[in-house]
Amino acid sequence: MKVIVALGGNALLRRGEPMTSANQRKNVKRAAGSIAALVASGHQVTVTHGNGPQIGLLALQSAAYDADSAFPLDLLGAETEGMIGYLIEQELENVLGSCHKVATLLTQVEVDARDPAFSDPTKPVGPVYDESETRKLAQARGWTVKADGAKFRRVVPSPQPKHIPDTAIIKLLLEHDITVICAGGGGIPVVRRADGSLVGIEAVIDKDAASSLLATDIETDALLMLTDVDRVYLNWDTPEQKGLDKVSPDELLQYEFAAGSMQPKVDAACRFVMQTGGMAGIGRLEDALGILEGRAGTRVSRP
Repeated sequence: MKVIVALGGNALLRRGEPMTSANQRKNVKRAAGSIAALVASGHQVTVTHGNGPQIGLLALQSAAYDADSAFPLDLLGAETEGMIGYLIEQELENVLGSCHKVATLLTQVEVDARDPAFSDPTKPVGPVYDESETRKLAQARGWTVKADGAKFRRVVPSPQPKHIPDTAIIKLLLEHDITVICAGGGGIPVVRRADGSLVGIEAVIDKDAASSLLATDIETDALLMLTDVDRVYLNWDTPEQKGLDKVSPDELLQYEFAAGSMQPKVDAACRFVMQTGGMAGIGRLEDALGILEGRAGTRVSRP
C-alpha cells in the first residue's frame, strides 16, 4: 500500500518541551520507529512533516540578529525542511539499515498570491508565550498573535497549496523504491509570476493541506496525519468529549474543530477521501500501523 505519513509539529516536538536539538532528535527517533514499522509491513512510505515551532524560532533568531534584514518565511521554510529532513532521514536509515534508500527533497509548493489567507493570518509558528509577553512582542515586531490553548503564539498567513512542481521528481524517486521525505512544513511557498517563473512568498503552508494535495497527486492509498492525540474528539476537553473511530467525510464535515490544530487535519482528511476514495487516518505517532490496520485512531473513509 502507498502511504503518506504526515508528522505533526507536536509529534516532533512535544507541547511544552524546550526546543533543543537533543529533544528534536529524541522525538524524530521515536517517529522513525513508527515509520519503520510501516515499511517493515510492506508499505511504500512517503514522509511529510510540520515545522511550526522550528520556523518560529529561526524567525526570532533572524530578527534578533538584524530585524531590518530578517530572512523571509520562504527561506526559513527551506532551512527547516532541510534541518528536520536531515534528522528524519538519518534516524530512518539507522532503523532500516543502509540497504534501504531514503532521500530528503526540498519541495516548492505553489500558492495564489491573491489567496485571502494573506489578509487573515491563522498559522501558529514558534513557541508559546504568556499573554503579556506576547503583546509586547507583537507590538515590537508587528506580529499577529492568537490564543493557543491557555497561551498565545504568533500566527502567519497560510494560503492553500495549489500545485507541487516537484511531483514528477517525487514519483521518480518512489519508482526506485526510495522512501521520500518531502513537502516539509507544507513545502516552500512560491507564487508564479507573469513570465512563468517562480518566486518565494511570505507564508507558511499548512502541512496537512499540502500532504493531502501530494497524496492525491501521487495516487496514494492512505494518508496518515500523526500528532500527539490518539484520535479526533468532539467537544474536546469538556465533560461531553467523545472520540471518533470510523467516520465518513460527510459526517465529519458537519462538526467544527480548533482552527489552528485539528480543523486543518479534518479538512485535509475529508478532501483526500472525497477526491480519491482512499483512507485518511488521524491519531498518535505510536499508533501509525494500528491506524492503517483499523485498530487505532480515527479513520475517515467513504461509507
